[in-house]
Amino acid sequence: MHLFPSFFLGAVLFLICSCAPSLRSSGPVPIPSGDPIAEIVEEATPLVPSLLKMGFSIQVGAFNSLDNAVRLERLLAQRGVDSYYFRHQTGLYKVRFGNHSNYQAARNEAERLQREGVVGNFFIVVPEDYSAAKIQRSGQGDLRTELVSTAQRFIGVPYRWGGEDRNNGFDCSGLTMVSYRLNGLNLPRNSRAQFKAGRYVSKKDLKKGDLVFFATKGGKRVTHVGIYIGHDKFIHAPRTGKTVRVASLSSQFFKKTYVGGRGYL
Repeated sequence: MHLFPSFFLGAVLFLICSCAPSLRSSGPVPIPSGDPIAEIVEEATPLVPSLLKMGFSIQVGAFNSLDNAVRLERLLAQRGVDSYYFRHQTGLYKVRFGNHSNYQAARNEAERLQREGVVGNFFIVVPEDYSAAKIQRSGQGDLRTELVSTAQRFIGVPYRWGGEDRNNGFDCSGLTMVSYRLNGLNLPRNSRAQFKAGRYVSKKDLKKGDLVFFATKGGKRVTHVGIYIGHDKFIHAPRTGKTVRVASLSSQFFKKTYVGGRGYL
């Protein structure tokens, strides 16, 4: 006689709980007001706590000439390999590619390209070698400082890239991507993807290592990106014929074309 009411009450509670909104699927958080790019982004920019960590990568080359590194990067790109060159602390230019979940997969790719005569000697970069992992493991160091230091190595380099923004002659997003990936954070390749991958940061709250975005062709569409280094300054790759350099957010051009800042840490 008393079982039916208890069963009925339990069923009602189950239905109520089932219809309640999930805390893990509450939908995207609206972009704060004052972000002029918001109206052209199809979905609200996700407020992510961090980027995915880099896995196992392959490093090849040790070139004195930038042209040789660019040539190898383009050769790999022709084979569908997502590669990027960078300036090492030694001043030499090297190339990295791949983002594998395990060591053997990375080695297999490197050995295949070696057999095909595309690359020579190679080195497998393990996840533990990246600054992001070392700092997290030891609790010592500052990842933002490492990001800026990496970008600073490109200052003065006649930056040439074969990426998504090649129509501008320079791929400014290649500079920011490399700065993050070399430190163990898998930043997307092109500027709009980078913009959408980060969380909103107001101009007054920018910190070292955040990215700053611009609509350099007018309107509100992101076409340029740089890495903020503090004191109203950022590092960027301007355009063909120019070298990577430091610029000011307060300059007339960049003040006019600024569309927003994004953080990833």
